[in-house]
Amino acid sequence: MAELVHLEKQERVGLVTFDRPDALNAINRALLADFDRVIDRVASEPEIRALVVTGAGRAFIAGADIAEMKGMTPLEAESFSASAHRIFARLEGLAIPTIAAVNGFALGGGCELALACDWIYASTKAR
Repeated sequence: MAELVHLEKQERVGLVTFDRPDALNAINRALLADFDRVIDRVASEPEIRALVVTGAGRAFIAGADIAEMKGMTPLEAESFSASAHRIFARLEGLAIPTIAAVNGFALGGGCELALACDWIYASTKAR
């Protein structure tokens, strides 16, 4: 399966891109797992001194993937939500400055993720 969250390094800055543009980067279990792994990499690479997170296409993150959530049991949905909160807390706890580059929709969990960053840079297209 293709990675849904990419990390590239530009000098001492890590750039994280959520890459589900056809779904407006909606958060699903696979995207959360990829993001958790990316945070592991960022935390273990001391040459990364700042982190920018953004979304591919016309959205930052348009919330949770409702299509995936429809098929979840209540317990699975609760676990999904708890995983998202845990991962967002890891982002918030990074020892480096974090910036959400919001370029379109930042709804629900996308707004929560942006708020977990130290700064939010919003384009004129941010919603």
